[in-house]
Amino acid sequence: MAQSPVRAPRVVATTYDAFAIASPGFAPMLADELRALEVPIGEVSPAGVAFPATIETLMQVNLWSRLASRVLIRLADFAARDFATLERQAARVPWSRVIAPGAQVRFRVTCKKSRLYHSDAVAERVARGVMAAVKTATLLDAARGDDDVDDGIEAPARNEQLIIVRLEHDRCTISADSSGDLLHRRGWRQAVAKAPLRETLAAAMLTACEWNGERALVDPFCGSGTIGIEAALRARNMAPGLSRAFAMEQWPGVDRPMLLMQRAEARAKVRPSAGVPIVMSDRDAGACAAARANAERAGVLADVEIVQRPLSDVELPAIATSGLLLTNPPYGLRLSEGADLRNLFARLGDVVREGGAGWQAAMLIPDRRMVASAQLPFDTVLRTSNGGLTVSVEMTTPKTHSASARQK
Repeated sequence: MAQSPVRAPRVVATTYDAFAIASPGFAPMLADELRALEVPIGEVSPAGVAFPATIETLMQVNLWSRLASRVLIRLADFAARDFATLERQAARVPWSRVIAPGAQVRFRVTCKKSRLYHSDAVAERVARGVMAAVKTATLLDAARGDDDVDDGIEAPARNEQLIIVRLEHDRCTISADSSGDLLHRRGWRQAVAKAPLRETLAAAMLTACEWNGERALVDPFCGSGTIGIEAALRARNMAPGLSRAFAMEQWPGVDRPMLLMQRAEARAKVRPSAGVPIVMSDRDAGACAAARANAERAGVLADVEIVQRPLSDVELPAIATSGLLLTNPPYGLRLSEGADLRNLFARLGDVVREGGAGWQAAMLIPDRRMVASAQLPFDTVLRTSNGGLTVSVEMTTPKTHSASARQK
């Protein structure tokens, strides 16, 4: 019997079929962020946001997104029920558009509910297509883990290209990562305190709390300073990707002068100062030292105040008449399992009430019952995950409160 002709996979031309990956709960905020960048968005799903993109748009999103984990482009999409079909179709993918001569190529393969379920065998067949198109490429060990999490894979080399292959219900999708290193790695956080907070999560907390750089911000458990530094970057309109490189910058045929111009335009948009108080504190001297070193690398040391002190010494009225206390407090499941933290949250409530009606509080916690001791009205403004835990950002309602309002 004559074999049916193989339909060539759908491939991208000058406009890419792009997808910005979002952490759990981030997608609606990410969609709003892309709209603010004047990016025409497509489908919004829990996994992220689809959008059509030119090379210029890809650079814009990589450079300016504070919330995305990665930005992918789709290279091909086809049915594959056997290895022979997979290999034929993989040979037709336009690999030379995203893999430069001498590049290192790493595959991430997932197989779900498909006849082809062995990820290493799938990677091998697809790799043959790469090597046929770019003979000087080097294949690296396959990456494992989810696309939107830091899976412990070492930071990619400058000339490394990640290719993501998904097989689901016998449908194969092949995508190229345009970002390189995960986008939460801004390039400034090298000093790390205990239980570090990812930069994209800190940015999501600020977004969920609608902090736009127009009022003071205080983090009394600053650790390595991620929340305060992200706030300062936002207040100064500094592109989060300005200090790092992206995989797409190494793609063959890209307009490098145009990419350099985008970086120059981003630098020109930086404001001279934050313009509002951004105060970080921690009782641990090592944490404060880490926050200071990170703020200096991020270029915002002059925009933040870093003080070593316990929560009991925090006085909001001395900072401003209004603002947001935003923090990732210590909690049992994270650092000190079994500890009774009711007194800590009660003190947090006192600090906010002492600040006056102009202050709100928001915190990242795994169980909203933990804020009961603060005796303040809280609303959930974000649900996501952090370090394998389901967490939420709980924020006080904009309601008048006073130091005498605490129930005895």
